[in-house]
Amino acid sequence: MYTLGIDIGSTASKCLILKDGKEIVSTSTVSVGTGTTGPKRALEEVLKNAKMAIEEMDFIMATGYGRNSIDIADDRMSELSCHARGAVFLFPNVKTVIDIGGQDIKVLKINSQGMLENFVMNDKCAAGTGRFLEVMARVLEVEVVELGKLSKQSTKEVNISSTCTVFAESEVISQLAKKTEIVDIIKGIHRAVASKVAGLAKRLGVEEDVIMTGGVAKNEGIVEALESEIGKNIRVSEYTQHVGALGAALFGYKKAKKKK
Repeated sequence: MYTLGIDIGSTASKCLILKDGKEIVSTSTVSVGTGTTGPKRALEEVLKNAKMAIEEMDFIMATGYGRNSIDIADDRMSELSCHARGAVFLFPNVKTVIDIGGQDIKVLKINSQGMLENFVMNDKCAAGTGRFLEVMARVLEVEVVELGKLSKQSTKEVNISSTCTVFAESEVISQLAKKTEIVDIIKGIHRAVASKVAGLAKRLGVEEDVIMTGGVAKNEGIVEALESEIGKNIRVSEYTQHVGALGAALFGYKKAKKKK
């Protein structure tokens, strides 16, 4: 039995095919989200990678910001439920999930039964999100994927006091005018993001195991800064960008079994 999870975010489209609720067969990621060609391209790519056709899918579950825009979906679920389910599949002992998306931050509390118990969310401002990091990278004229590696080269403390995208951009430009090393500015940016996310997480309470999901989790500089802020180790899966899609596929498998 094959189920397909589609996670359409604000800045990326992710798909994952699951076999019998256990085996990850194929994944895809396209760096544009809802309202673009991203979802269609992500769907085509995941099927091509699996050498399968859409007709072979027993159930298609959509999640994410743009889940209602997917016509082929058999059903839809919130990204909160899907991220929780996907995280538990990858890390059975997870208690805290920190998800930094393109335009929001979510912290999920998982109970002893592996179910979503509570959450806090920042979706009113781009502060500390993937979009924030993209803006900072553009100002610094570096690729966003290079930020983590570059921050490791830092040797000096540089304080970026604001996580407001507009004000932080001004601070970064001011640091560049002072000839501050770019690697030191990046590390300062990472600390600012970690402080923002940690403040949100501490409102909910941070219990181990702590898992980080979303594309920003690929940035080792952010992960290290956040570990320092919350005082706990953070685990990251190779499927970090696909946790929502995985959860959707798992919920799809449950529904497909009922239909049989």
